[in-house]
Amino acid sequence: MPHLHDAKIKELELIANKLRQHVIEMVAEAKSGHQGGPLGMADVFAVLYFHILHHDPKNPEWEERDRLILSNGHICPVRYAAMAEAGYFPIKELMTLRKFSSRLQGHPERMRLPGTETTSGPLGSGLGQAVGLAYAARMDKKDWRTYCLTSDGEHEAGLHWEAVLFAGKNKLDNLVCVVDRNHIQIDGDTEQIMPLEPLREKYEAFNWHVIECNGNDIRDVALAFDTAKTIHEKPICIIAHTIPGRGVSYMENNYLWHSQPFKPGQAEQAIEELRVIEQKLKAEHQI
Repeated sequence: MPHLHDAKIKELELIANKLRQHVIEMVAEAKSGHQGGPLGMADVFAVLYFHILHHDPKNPEWEERDRLILSNGHICPVRYAAMAEAGYFPIKELMTLRKFSSRLQGHPERMRLPGTETTSGPLGSGLGQAVGLAYAARMDKKDWRTYCLTSDGEHEAGLHWEAVLFAGKNKLDNLVCVVDRNHIQIDGDTEQIMPLEPLREKYEAFNWHVIECNGNDIRDVALAFDTAKTIHEKPICIIAHTIPGRGVSYMENNYLWHSQPFKPGQAEQAIEELRVIEQKLKAEHQI
């Protein structure tokens, strides 16, 4: 595991900002797609693809790779951006998002794009798939780990909690479920639509080890994932508290930017704000 020294933190912060820029450019080009969740989860994806995951972009089917399941498949623009930056496919291909015959559809499709483990779409189903992978790894005595990214909104689905029960009962300590706790879904705040709290205590009641972190702080995110690797006899839930639309002033904490087309000038404003942040990061880090 790479040591997370200050230089690595700086590198990951810049990568996360680059992922956010890609998200804006991709969705603007497609004229449809999701912005809020992908922008909020950029730091998590930067840490996963460039610090935590055992993977090989040149050999996506490497048997010993860690498995990453994206249950909330609608935030796939940020996953595509991370994969491109990591070398799975050319960065220019990001501009084909949601186009006919593209490998980069509005939800990941396993048979189209090497490096995606499942085809996602129906919210609530990803953790069940991840549990199956983690259980299979145990049966085969494999060391690879399974990471499942979920939205907080999909915790309204009963299927998700069936998987929580199974993982807790079987003590799947090679499984990490990441909850994007941004409090938004398509119609508003989760706590007004279908309250989820006390979320931590619910997972703990089902025999999970819970770690909470600031999902928009690289060091805190990395520490959460590193800590997860030290836990035994329990599956791990990382509740990542994120700001939807992170980095773009008019999107932050606005549920309407769960997904909507850009109006003229909005994408350009978003890119400009992110580039200002990028320049500030470079100045702080003397790059």
